[in-house]
Amino acid sequence: MADSGFKQDPPTLNNQYSTNHALRSLLRRMLPKRVMEDVEGDLVRFGGRVIGDVLNWADDVEENPPRLVQYDAWTRRVDELKLSESWRKLHHVAAEEGLIAIGYERKFGEASRIVQYTKLFLFSPSSGMVGCPLAMTDGAARVIEVNGTKQMKQEYLPHLTSRDPKSFWTSGQWMTERPGGSDVSQTETVATSIGGKITTDGEQWYDISGFKFFSSATDSQIALLLARNRDPVTGSVTPGSKGLSLYLAQMRKEDGSLNGIRIHRLKNKFGTKALPTAELELRDMKAVMVGAPGRGVSSITPVLNITRTHAGLTAVAGLWRSISLAKSYALKRKAGSELLSNLPLHARTLADLEVTYRACLHLIFYVVDLIGKDEVGSMIGGDEVWMLRLMTPVAKGFCAKVCTAAITEAMEALGGQGYMEEIGIGRILRDVLVNMIWEGTTNVMALDVMRVINHESKGKALSSLDKVVGSMLPEHASTQTIARAKQNVLNLIPKVRARSTDARGARQLLFDLARIVSAALLVRHAVWSGDPVDGEVALRWSVRDNDNENDSHLVNQDLKMDQAIVFNIPPHAQSKL
Repeated sequence: MADSGFKQDPPTLNNQYSTNHALRSLLRRMLPKRVMEDVEGDLVRFGGRVIGDVLNWADDVEENPPRLVQYDAWTRRVDELKLSESWRKLHHVAAEEGLIAIGYERKFGEASRIVQYTKLFLFSPSSGMVGCPLAMTDGAARVIEVNGTKQMKQEYLPHLTSRDPKSFWTSGQWMTERPGGSDVSQTETVATSIGGKITTDGEQWYDISGFKFFSSATDSQIALLLARNRDPVTGSVTPGSKGLSLYLAQMRKEDGSLNGIRIHRLKNKFGTKALPTAELELRDMKAVMVGAPGRGVSSITPVLNITRTHAGLTAVAGLWRSISLAKSYALKRKAGSELLSNLPLHARTLADLEVTYRACLHLIFYVVDLIGKDEVGSMIGGDEVWMLRLMTPVAKGFCAKVCTAAITEAMEALGGQGYMEEIGIGRILRDVLVNMIWEGTTNVMALDVMRVINHESKGKALSSLDKVVGSMLPEHASTQTIARAKQNVLNLIPKVRARSTDARGARQLLFDLARIVSAALLVRHAVWSGDPVDGEVALRWSVRDNDNENDSHLVNQDLKMDQAIVFNIPPHAQSKL
C-alpha cells in the first residue's frame, strides 16, 4: 500500500548564506572588516528569506506564467500582459532588499558591488526569473549614470535605484532583431527626429519604428534600444554599426496606453517560463537619444558589462542551489547500508562539483570586484582596466557553460528523484541554460575575447594577464599542495599566447583564460586562509583538464578530504557522516 512501507526523508534547503562556506570565506577575504560586520546579519537574514516566502512566490509564477491578451471584447487592440500577483511581489522584494540600489548608493565604496551581487546571488534561484529584468535595470541605471543627460538622471535614475516598491521601475533592453541576432550592425529599426519637439533639457525627441525580436522585460516601465538614425535632410540611414544610436523610451504614455508598441506575441521558450519575453512591433514610439549620435554600440557597453556579469552570476547561483540539494540528499539517502555521503565514488562526485562551483564563484566575483573599482575610480593602473574588459566575456561564457553541465551532474546525484519537477533542479537547469545564449553565445564571447586581445589592446591584455596572475601567486609556496597548484597555473599560460591569433581555437582560448585566472584566485585564497582544504581545492582545479601536467595522482585521494570539501568538516575530525 502507498501509505505503508519505506518513505525517503526528502532533501531540504537550509539558509543559503549560512550554509555556503565558500561564499562566506570569499567575502571575509574580499570585504573590509567593517563592511563584513555591517552586512553579514542582513545576508544571514536574506539567506533564510530566499527559501521562504520568496521561493514560494517563485513557485507560483512558474505555475502561473504570463499571458498576452491582444484584443478586448470589442475587437480593440489592447496588448495587455496578464501577470501573477507573485511576479509583482518578487519585484517588491527586489526593491525592498536594495538589489539594484546597493550598487548605486555606494555606501560601501568599491565593495558596494560585491555586497549587491552577493544578495543577487542568493536571490537568483528563487527569483522566478525576476533576476532577468533586474540585470537589465542594473545595466540601464549604469548607462544613464555614465551617458545620460541631467534630466535623465533626475527623471529615471531614482526610479531604477529605488528601495520603495511603489516607485521602483525596471528597464527592458531591446537589441536583438531578425536579421542579425547578436550582430546588431544589421539593425533595421529606424529613428526619425521630430521637428520642434525638444525636452526641457534640450534633448531631441524621435519617432522609432521597427521590429524587435526579443524583449525579455516586456512589463518594464522603460527600455533601452538601438536604432538607426534617419538623416532629416536626405532621409537616408548609415549602414553598419556606425549608423546606430542608443535610445531610451517609456513603455507607456501619460494616459496609460502603450507608447507606439504592439506586442506581436509572447515567446514559447524552453525555459524562463515565468518571464514575459516578446516580439515587439514599434510604430512611431517616442524616445530620446542616450549619448552621441552614431555611438550606440559604445554607449551600450556599460549595459553589456553589467548584464554579462549577471548572466555568469546566475549560472553560478543555480549551481550552488543544485549542489545544496545534492548534499542534503547524500546525508539522508542510503545505498545498501551506507549513506551516499560515505560512499567514495559519490563523495568524489560531489567534491568535483564543489571544486567547480568554487572556481566559478571566485571567477565571477573577481569581475564584480573590478566593476566596483572601476565605478569609484580605484583601479590599480591600466592592468585592471584590461582585465575587466577581458575577463567579463570570459567569466560570462565560462560560468554559463561549465555551471550548466555541473547542474546536470547535481541532478543525477539525486537519481530519478532529481529529474522530478517538484525537486527544483529541473527548473534551475531550464532557466540557467539561457545564460549560454543571452547576451552572446559562447562563440560570441570567445570572438569578443580575441577582439580584446588582438585589436582593442594589441596584445596589452595578455601582458596585463601575466602581471595580474603573477601577483595572485605566492613567491614562495608554503606547502607542496600550493606549490603544485602554482606550477600548474604557470604551465597553462603559454597555451593562451599560442591560441590567441587563431579564431578556430577561440573557444578553447576563453576556457584556458578562465582556468588560469580562476585557479590563480583559488591559490591566492588558499594562501590567505591557510586552510589545507582550500589548498586541495586549488590543486584539484589546476589539474583538471591540464594535459601538460598529468599529475592528477598527486591530489589527496582520501575519502575524508572529499567529505571535507563537500561538507565543510575538517578532514581529520570525522569518521563517518
